[in-house]
Amino acid sequence: MMQPASGAFGDDHTHRLPVRVYYEDTDFSGVVYHARYLHFFERGRTESLRACGIHHSELAAMEPALAFAVRRMSVEFVRAARVDDVLVVGTGFRPQVGARLMMEQTIHRADELVASACVEAVCIDGAGRAKRPPAWMRNKWLSYV
Repeated sequence: MMQPASGAFGDDHTHRLPVRVYYEDTDFSGVVYHARYLHFFERGRTESLRACGIHHSELAAMEPALAFAVRRMSVEFVRAARVDDVLVVGTGFRPQVGARLMMEQTIHRADELVASACVEAVCIDGAGRAKRPPAWMRNKWLSYV
């Protein structure tokens, strides 16, 4: 069985995940619907954490369970993407502040910037309370900051 592409970190500490635009991602005009970019960004964040050795399923199975929730996100849409475009979602970690994990994300089509986002995610426990990420987790992504 073929494994899905998980992308990789480059020398600049940015994780890159290729994604293809499918018909289901587009609106009636054939352009990627704006909310679908949030899905692409989410995949990029998930795969960048996975590449660091942090898996959502393992966090959920911990006692107490841990997860990430997006607290704040600002998105700038620069160019339209269309069906069959191959995009690359870039995810870079920024210095952590308390329970917050800060990330900068981009979506490129070849050398063209399509969209960018600044993301603030919060580590939460099973009850939904913000919690400082454990040291083992911080150490995994620190080498990519």
